[in-house]
Amino acid sequence: MQLAFQEARQAFEENEVPVGCVIIHNTGNSIVASTRNLVQQTKNPNSHAEILAINRACLELDNKNLSECDIYITLEPCTMCAAAIANARLRRIYYAAADTKQGAVENGVRFFNSSSCFHRPEIYTGILEEESVNLMQKFFNNIRNRS
Repeated sequence: MQLAFQEARQAFEENEVPVGCVIIHNTGNSIVASTRNLVQQTKNPNSHAEILAINRACLELDNKNLSECDIYITLEPCTMCAAAIANARLRRIYYAAADTKQGAVENGVRFFNSSSCFHRPEIYTGILEEESVNLMQKFFNNIRNRS
């Protein structure tokens, strides 16, 4: 999770919503992908940290099935990212803070509880939650102060 926070802090410095993500392969606990939100830089609304990490992990492992991998994220995944996590069949999700506005795991649509979800990973939340909340608040306060 510390590496995911390094990515989130880098996103913050780049004026991106500060979300970082790391995917770990369970065999040997090797890092197969590490990235952050790049929506502003790529001018692509799909460039969420989770989507980019899943894409990199699939390329790295030469496999669309990431069932031997776990994903660490600094913020609760949105619906798009939750669906991508299910489609990639990631084994476990670890995330820092809940996202009451856009989250889709314990908030919003609760994607993994829906009948349209065919793969349900194990879910672990609240890991370094305060650090995530503080970083997000600082980011959005900076935006408000610039306006």
